[in-house]
Amino acid sequence: MTETPTASHLSTVQLQSLRQDLEEQLERRSRHLLGLRAEAEDSGGADGTWQELLASLSAADRAIAELNQALGRMDEGSFGRCAHCRTGIPFERLKIRPLARYCIGCQRRAEAA
Repeated sequence: MTETPTASHLSTVQLQSLRQDLEEQLERRSRHLLGLRAEAEDSGGADGTWQELLASLSAADRAIAELNQALGRMDEGSFGRCAHCRTGIPFERLKIRPLARYCIGCQRRAEAA
């Protein structure tokens, strides 16, 4: 039997593990973002670190958005599939890089371009 592009190649246990990792990262990043926002309010841009603080806020916002997108893909059933060729991304790769959107072959081709 062939696997359909939308069917998950990951087991329920693997998906649960990855979801837990993503949710923990989201919680940590959200707490970090709250701390950065409080720091920004306290500093009022008075010192030279304002640019660094803005960059940190922007990076934290992006990371949270990426985590939410990954959780959304998980909810819709497309998580763990290459965004380019639709093949399954191995659990081992997702465990190391849970935000990976491409299989290794497509990722290498994109980096080489």
